[in-house]
Amino acid sequence: MGSGSRTARRTVEFGRTYVVRPKGKHQATIIWLHGLGDNGSSSSQLLENLPLPNIKWICPTAPTRPVAILGGFSCTAWFDAGELSEDGPDDFEGLDASIAHIANLLSTEPADVKLGIGGFSMGAATALYSATCFAQGKYGNGYPYPINLRAIVGLSGWLPGSRSLKKKIEGSHEAARRAASLPILICHGTCDEVVPYKYGEKSSQFLSSAGFRCLTFKTYNGLGHYTVPKEMDEVCSWLNARLGLDGLRG
Repeated sequence: MGSGSRTARRTVEFGRTYVVRPKGKHQATIIWLHGLGDNGSSSSQLLENLPLPNIKWICPTAPTRPVAILGGFSCTAWFDAGELSEDGPDDFEGLDASIAHIANLLSTEPADVKLGIGGFSMGAATALYSATCFAQGKYGNGYPYPINLRAIVGLSGWLPGSRSLKKKIEGSHEAARRAASLPILICHGTCDEVVPYKYGEKSSQFLSSAGFRCLTFKTYNGLGHYTVPKEMDEVCSWLNARLGLDGLRG
C-alpha cells in the first residue's frame, strides 16, 4: 500500500445497491452493511423475510480494494483493515468515504421516515463509526455529517477510532446530547473466531463511557462469526420498540 493508494481512494467505486421494499406503511429506512468479502445481495436475502413490514432496507455493496489483514488481497471492504487491535491504525479515509456513500443513500428518504444503519462484522464496524460521526456532527475529516440517525445495529463487529472517542464527545455539549439520544444495539457471540468477543464487549464499553446511554449489549453463548434466528428475532424486537413501528408481522 504505497502512496498510490490515496489516488485510488479518490476514485473508489461502490458496487451494486439492493433494496428491500416495505410490505406495509413505510416508517423507517435502514442501511444494512455486509461483512468483508460479501455483497449487498446476501444482505437483502437475510432481511427480506424479517417480520418488519414497515422498514425499507437498503443494502449497498462495498468497493473492491486491497485489504491488509488479507495480505493485500483485494475484495469488497468498507475500509482497509489491518490486525484487530486497539493500537492498530484505523483507515479513517476509507471509513469516511463509505459512510459518506451511506449518508448519500439516506439523504433522499422522505422527511417523516426514521433512519438507521446496521451491519455485520466490518459492516457493523462501519455502522458504529457512523454513530460516532452522527454524535460529533462531522466526519473524521471534519466535514459536517448530514443525517439524523435514529438507530444503530452492530452484529459481530468492533468500533474503529475508539481510543479518542470519549475526548471528542465530552468536548461538545451538543455531541454529548446526540450521543445520549441514539439507540445502539450491539450483539456478539462468545465463540467468534474472526472478531473475538472481547472486541464487541470493549466497543460497547468505549461507547458507554463516551456517553452513548441508550446502548444495549447482547451476548450469545457459543455463537461464532455468523447470525442465528434468535439473534435476528431480537434485532427485530429491538428495532420495533426503538423506532416505534406499527408492529411485527407473522
